[in-house]
Amino acid sequence: MAVIYEAISAILLFWHAAWHKVLGDASWLATNWSWVLGIIFLVITVRAILFPIFVKQIKSQRAMQALQPKVKALQEKHKGDRETMQQELMKLYREEKANPLMGCLPMFLQVPVFLGLFHVLKHLKPTMPERLKTLYGWTVGQFDSASHAKLFGAPIAGSFKSTPHELELLGANGTTVKVVAAILIATMIATTFLTSRQMILKTGWAEDPQQRMVQRLMLYGVPFSLLISGAIFPIGVVIYWVTQNLFSLGQQMWVLRKYPPPNQPGAAAKQPAKPDAKGKGDGAAKPAEPKALGPKVGAKPVNPKKGGAAKR
Repeated sequence: MAVIYEAISAILLFWHAAWHKVLGDASWLATNWSWVLGIIFLVITVRAILFPIFVKQIKSQRAMQALQPKVKALQEKHKGDRETMQQELMKLYREEKANPLMGCLPMFLQVPVFLGLFHVLKHLKPTMPERLKTLYGWTVGQFDSASHAKLFGAPIAGSFKSTPHELELLGANGTTVKVVAAILIATMIATTFLTSRQMILKTGWAEDPQQRMVQRLMLYGVPFSLLISGAIFPIGVVIYWVTQNLFSLGQQMWVLRKYPPPNQPGAAAKQPAKPDAKGKGDGAAKPAEPKALGPKVGAKPVNPKKGGAAKR
């Protein structure tokens, strides 16, 4: 894990240094923007790296949707034999080169980044011995600056459940920290739910039970877990999560437009009837008019000229 901590620290310190050159040590609205923007651009860097994998995730989901009729047929065929049905489903996925777990891959790849940032920010304590301040490529000056960095008066290393002693060391007011943390946690939960909901509304609920279970977990389970775990997250980590969700909403909107979901079975609009060769009507075949019956046997032939003259 030390490699991950060093990689996360390197990206964070790079962006902090870049924004520090622009903004300096100035603080507006009781916020050290060079550190806050460093966290935000850490998100952008990670998402840019993972973008090709996100595109593969969308393509995999499209492939799974295209296979739904075959999946449903296998489920009906092996309705009473779950083991055989699973074997046939895995065989189908291999043949069609579809991966039902690909939809979770980007999230799993972001977990180490999240844990790395969580550890680094929890490490930012003013009482940390000087020899530990230089872990993961930090200098003592960078460590001291980050450990006192604030967002609207709340330290980015503090959390909703920080003890009064911890807040005193961070030079923060308990009420301010709780208010800022509560607003960020609520935003984190809402944007997490909206990100999952946006994807499901665009792609539809999966027919495969495993896929549907993963969708329900993403839509309801993860946001609910954040209601509990969010209280122990450092404010800097919550900033990271909220930024990531906002980035995901915009990215998904763009990708879903570029790779729209296929039409669901039976959902395609009825095509208008094509006109016939003469451009009339709705193209439906009209019954042929019955041909005139021939003269009866033994009847005298009718002279058309005489018939025409008689009409005059």
